[in-house]
Amino acid sequence: MFAEVADPWEAARQSTLRVARSRERKRAAGAGRKPKLVLYDRLLLTLVHLRHQLPHEVLAELFGVDRSTVSAAIRQVRPLLAARGFAVPDRPGVRLRTLADVSAYAEAEAVELRLDGAETQVRRPQTGRPGRRAFISGKRKQNTIRTTTFSDGHGRMLLSGVVRPGRMHDQTAVRTEGIAEQFRLHPSVKSQVDAGYAGLAKEFPGQVTVPPNPRFSSASRHAACGRSRHRPRAPAPTGPARPAGPEQGGS
Repeated sequence: MFAEVADPWEAARQSTLRVARSRERKRAAGAGRKPKLVLYDRLLLTLVHLRHQLPHEVLAELFGVDRSTVSAAIRQVRPLLAARGFAVPDRPGVRLRTLADVSAYAEAEAVELRLDGAETQVRRPQTGRPGRRAFISGKRKQNTIRTTTFSDGHGRMLLSGVVRPGRMHDQTAVRTEGIAEQFRLHPSVKSQVDAGYAGLAKEFPGQVTVPPNPRFSSASRHAACGRSRHRPRAPAPTGPARPAGPEQGGS
Protein backbone atom coordinates (compact mmCIF):
# COMPACT_ATOMS: atom_id res chain seq x y z
CA MET A 1 0.00 0.00 0.00
CA PHE A 2 2.83 2.39 0.86
CA ALA A 3 4.45 1.78 -2.53
CA GLU A 4 1.15 2.45 -4.33
CA VAL A 5 0.43 5.80 -2.65
CA ALA A 6 4.02 7.11 -2.52
CA ASP A 7 4.14 8.51 -6.07
CA PRO A 8 0.66 10.12 -6.01
CA TRP A 9 1.47 11.59 -2.60
CA GLU A 10 4.70 13.19 -3.79
CA ALA A 11 3.03 14.52 -6.94
CA ALA A 12 0.19 16.09 -4.92
CA ARG A 13 2.67 17.53 -2.42
CA GLN A 14 4.85 19.16 -5.07
CA SER A 15 1.78 20.56 -6.81
CA THR A 16 0.57 22.13 -3.56
CA LEU A 17 3.98 23.65 -2.86
CA ARG A 18 4.23 25.03 -6.38
CA VAL A 19 0.86 26.73 -6.07
CA ALA A 20 1.73 28.15 -2.65
CA ARG A 21 4.98 29.78 -3.78
CA SER A 22 3.65 30.64 -7.30
CA ARG A 23 7.00 29.72 -8.86
CA GLU A 24 9.47 26.88 -9.22
CA ARG A 25 11.61 26.00 -6.22
CA LYS A 26 15.01 27.62 -5.81
CA ARG A 27 16.49 25.47 -3.04
CA ALA A 28 17.53 21.88 -3.53
CA ALA A 29 15.22 19.06 -2.55
CA GLY A 30 15.48 18.22 1.15
CA ALA A 31 16.06 21.76 2.35
CA GLY A 32 13.64 23.64 4.58
CA ARG A 33 11.53 22.58 7.53
CA LYS A 34 11.24 18.85 8.12
CA PRO A 35 7.71 17.42 8.41
CA LYS A 36 6.54 16.20 11.80
CA LEU A 37 5.13 13.04 10.23
CA VAL A 38 6.60 11.25 7.24
CA LEU A 39 4.35 9.60 4.68
CA TYR A 40 4.54 6.19 6.37
CA ASP A 41 3.31 7.67 9.67
CA ARG A 42 0.57 9.63 7.91
CA LEU A 43 -0.64 6.50 6.15
CA LEU A 44 -0.64 4.48 9.37
CA LEU A 45 -2.44 7.27 11.24
CA THR A 46 -5.16 7.49 8.59
CA LEU A 47 -5.69 3.74 8.54
CA VAL A 48 -6.09 3.66 12.32
CA HIS A 49 -8.61 6.49 12.11
CA LEU A 50 -10.64 4.77 9.38
CA ARG A 51 -10.57 1.38 11.08
CA HIS A 52 -11.31 2.41 14.68
CA GLN A 53 -12.86 5.89 14.24
CA LEU A 54 -10.59 7.35 16.92
CA PRO A 55 -10.92 11.12 17.50
CA HIS A 56 -8.14 13.34 16.22
CA GLU A 57 -7.24 14.33 19.79
CA VAL A 58 -6.54 10.69 20.70
CA LEU A 59 -4.42 10.14 17.60
CA ALA A 60 -2.46 13.30 18.39
CA GLU A 61 -1.57 11.87 21.81
CA LEU A 62 -0.60 8.50 20.33
CA PHE A 63 1.70 10.02 17.70
CA GLY A 64 3.00 12.89 19.83
CA VAL A 65 1.89 15.72 17.53
CA ASP A 66 -0.72 18.48 17.50
CA ARG A 67 -4.34 17.79 16.56
CA SER A 68 -4.00 20.10 13.56
CA THR A 69 -1.17 17.90 12.25
CA VAL A 70 -3.40 14.83 12.54
CA SER A 71 -6.27 16.56 10.75
CA ALA A 72 -3.98 17.69 7.93
CA ALA A 73 -2.51 14.20 7.52
CA ILE A 74 -5.92 12.54 7.28
CA ARG A 75 -7.16 15.20 4.88
CA GLN A 76 -4.17 14.59 2.58
CA VAL A 77 -4.09 10.77 2.66
CA ARG A 78 -7.79 9.95 2.42
CA PRO A 79 -8.11 11.01 -1.25
CA LEU A 80 -5.17 8.75 -2.11
CA LEU A 81 -6.81 5.77 -0.41
CA ALA A 82 -10.16 6.54 -2.04
CA ALA A 83 -8.53 6.61 -5.48
CA ARG A 84 -6.87 3.28 -4.70
CA GLY A 85 -10.25 1.80 -3.82
CA PHE A 86 -11.72 -0.03 -0.83
CA ALA A 87 -11.10 -3.76 -0.55
CA VAL A 88 -14.14 -6.03 -0.62
CA PRO A 89 -14.37 -8.64 2.18
CA ASP A 90 -13.75 -12.18 0.92
CA ARG A 91 -13.22 -10.91 -2.65
CA PRO A 92 -9.46 -10.65 -3.29
CA GLY A 93 -8.56 -8.21 -6.03
CA VAL A 94 -11.96 -6.48 -6.12
CA ARG A 95 -12.01 -2.82 -5.10
CA LEU A 96 -14.82 -0.32 -4.74
CA ARG A 97 -13.99 3.24 -5.79
CA THR A 98 -17.34 4.95 -6.28
CA LEU A 99 -20.86 4.88 -4.90
CA ALA A 100 -22.00 3.17 -8.09
CA ASP A 101 -19.51 0.35 -7.42
CA VAL A 102 -20.92 -0.15 -3.92
CA SER A 103 -24.49 -0.27 -5.19
CA ALA A 104 -23.63 -2.74 -7.93
CA TYR A 105 -21.73 -4.96 -5.45
CA ALA A 106 -24.60 -4.90 -2.95
CA GLU A 107 -27.11 -5.80 -5.66
CA ALA A 108 -25.01 -8.65 -7.07
CA GLU A 109 -24.09 -10.17 -3.68
CA ALA A 110 -27.41 -9.40 -1.88
CA VAL A 111 -25.59 -7.41 0.80
CA GLU A 112 -27.63 -5.21 3.09
CA LEU A 113 -25.76 -1.94 3.47
CA ARG A 114 -25.26 0.19 6.56
CA LEU A 115 -25.27 3.93 5.93
CA ASP A 116 -23.95 6.33 8.54
CA GLY A 117 -22.60 9.85 8.76
CA ALA A 118 -19.46 10.30 10.88
CA GLU A 119 -18.73 13.74 12.34
CA THR A 120 -15.21 14.80 13.36
CA GLN A 121 -14.09 17.99 15.07
CA VAL A 122 -11.53 19.99 13.09
CA ARG A 123 -9.51 23.13 13.55
CA ARG A 124 -11.40 26.40 13.16
CA PRO A 125 -10.97 27.87 9.65
CA GLN A 126 -9.04 31.10 9.30
CA THR A 127 -10.77 34.45 9.69
CA GLY A 128 -12.02 35.82 6.38
CA ARG A 129 -12.08 32.44 4.67
CA PRO A 130 -15.14 32.10 2.38
CA GLY A 131 -17.68 29.66 3.76
CA ARG A 132 -16.16 29.69 7.23
CA ARG A 133 -19.52 29.32 8.96
CA ALA A 134 -20.31 26.22 6.92
CA PHE A 135 -18.10 24.15 9.27
CA ILE A 136 -20.11 25.00 12.42
CA SER A 137 -22.20 21.93 13.23
CA GLY A 138 -25.74 22.61 14.35
CA LYS A 139 -25.63 19.45 16.47
CA ARG A 140 -22.29 19.76 18.24
CA LYS A 141 -21.92 23.57 18.03
CA GLN A 142 -18.29 23.07 16.96
CA ASN A 143 -16.25 23.21 13.77
CA THR A 144 -16.59 19.76 12.24
CA ILE A 145 -16.51 17.81 9.00
CA ARG A 146 -18.87 14.98 8.07
CA THR A 147 -18.23 11.85 6.09
CA THR A 148 -20.78 9.41 4.68
CA THR A 149 -19.67 5.81 5.30
CA PHE A 150 -21.01 2.58 3.79
CA SER A 151 -20.44 -0.81 5.44
CA ASP A 152 -21.89 -4.30 5.28
CA GLY A 153 -23.90 -6.18 7.89
CA HIS A 154 -20.73 -7.14 9.78
CA GLY A 155 -19.55 -3.55 10.13
CA ARG A 156 -16.79 -3.88 7.51
CA MET A 157 -16.28 -0.63 5.62
CA LEU A 158 -17.01 -0.66 1.90
CA LEU A 159 -16.72 3.03 1.04
CA SER A 160 -16.09 6.31 2.80
CA GLY A 161 -17.81 9.08 0.87
CA VAL A 162 -17.05 12.70 0.15
CA VAL A 163 -16.03 14.87 3.11
CA ARG A 164 -18.36 17.84 3.59
CA PRO A 165 -18.63 20.75 6.07
CA GLY A 166 -20.29 19.97 9.38
CA ARG A 167 -23.17 22.39 8.86
CA MET A 168 -24.53 20.33 5.94
CA HIS A 169 -27.26 17.97 7.11
CA ASP A 170 -27.16 14.28 6.26
CA GLN A 171 -30.36 14.61 4.24
CA THR A 172 -28.76 17.32 2.11
CA ALA A 173 -25.80 15.04 1.46
CA VAL A 174 -28.22 12.41 0.17
CA ARG A 175 -29.00 14.75 -2.74
CA THR A 176 -25.56 16.21 -3.36
CA GLU A 177 -23.69 12.88 -3.27
CA GLY A 178 -26.22 10.98 -5.40
CA ILE A 179 -27.19 8.45 -2.75
CA ALA A 180 -30.91 8.68 -3.48
CA GLU A 181 -30.24 8.24 -7.19
CA GLN A 182 -28.39 4.96 -6.56
CA PHE A 183 -31.33 3.55 -4.61
CA ARG A 184 -33.56 4.55 -7.51
CA LEU A 185 -31.28 2.82 -10.04
CA HIS A 186 -30.89 -0.33 -7.90
CA PRO A 187 -34.34 -1.08 -6.41
CA SER A 188 -33.24 -4.42 -4.94
CA VAL A 189 -30.52 -2.85 -2.75
CA LYS A 190 -31.52 -2.55 0.90
CA SER A 191 -29.89 -0.51 3.62
CA GLN A 192 -30.21 0.45 7.25
CA VAL A 193 -29.58 4.08 8.16
CA ASP A 194 -29.48 6.20 11.29
CA ALA A 195 -32.00 8.85 12.28
CA GLY A 196 -30.21 11.51 10.23
CA TYR A 197 -31.36 9.78 7.03
CA ALA A 198 -35.01 9.38 8.06
CA GLY A 199 -36.12 11.29 4.96
CA LEU A 200 -34.39 8.69 2.78
CA ALA A 201 -36.33 5.94 4.56
CA LYS A 202 -39.61 7.74 3.85
CA GLU A 203 -38.74 8.11 0.17
CA PHE A 204 -37.73 4.44 -0.22
CA PRO A 205 -39.84 2.58 2.38
CA GLY A 206 -39.15 -0.85 0.93
CA GLN A 207 -35.40 -0.40 0.67
CA VAL A 208 -34.26 1.87 3.49
CA THR A 209 -35.11 1.31 7.14
CA VAL A 210 -34.26 3.16 10.34
CA PRO A 211 -33.65 0.77 13.28
CA PRO A 212 -35.86 1.68 16.24
CA ASN A 213 -34.17 3.48 19.09
CA PRO A 214 -35.08 1.76 22.37
CA ARG A 215 -34.79 5.05 24.23
CA PHE A 216 -37.65 6.53 22.18
CA SER A 217 -39.83 3.47 21.64
CA SER A 218 -43.51 3.56 22.62
CA ALA A 219 -42.94 1.00 25.40
CA SER A 220 -40.15 3.03 26.99
CA ARG A 221 -42.19 6.23 26.76
CA HIS A 222 -45.19 4.48 28.35
CA ALA A 223 -43.00 3.15 31.18
CA ALA A 224 -41.51 6.60 31.76
CA CYS A 225 -44.98 8.18 31.90
CA GLY A 226 -46.10 5.51 34.37
CA ARG A 227 -43.13 6.14 36.64
CA SER A 228 -43.73 9.89 36.63
CA ARG A 229 -47.47 9.43 37.25
CA HIS A 230 -47.00 7.19 40.27
CA ARG A 231 -44.09 9.09 41.75
CA PRO A 232 -45.14 10.47 45.17
CA ARG A 233 -45.37 14.21 45.38
CA ALA A 234 -43.02 16.05 47.64
CA PRO A 235 -44.76 17.71 50.61
CA ALA A 236 -45.25 21.43 50.39
CA PRO A 237 -42.65 23.40 52.32
CA THR A 238 -43.86 24.65 55.69
CA GLY A 239 -42.51 27.64 57.54
CA PRO A 240 -43.20 29.54 60.72
CA ALA A 241 -46.69 31.01 61.01
CA ARG A 242 -46.92 34.68 60.19
CA PRO A 243 -48.41 36.90 62.82
CA ALA A 244 -51.87 38.20 61.99
CA GLY A 245 -51.86 41.80 60.82
CA PRO A 246 -54.57 44.37 60.94
CA GLU A 247 -55.93 43.32 57.56
CA GLN A 248 -56.28 39.74 58.89
CA GLY A 249 -58.31 40.69 61.92
CA GLY A 250 -55.45 41.31 64.37
CA SER A 251 -55.52 44.08 66.89
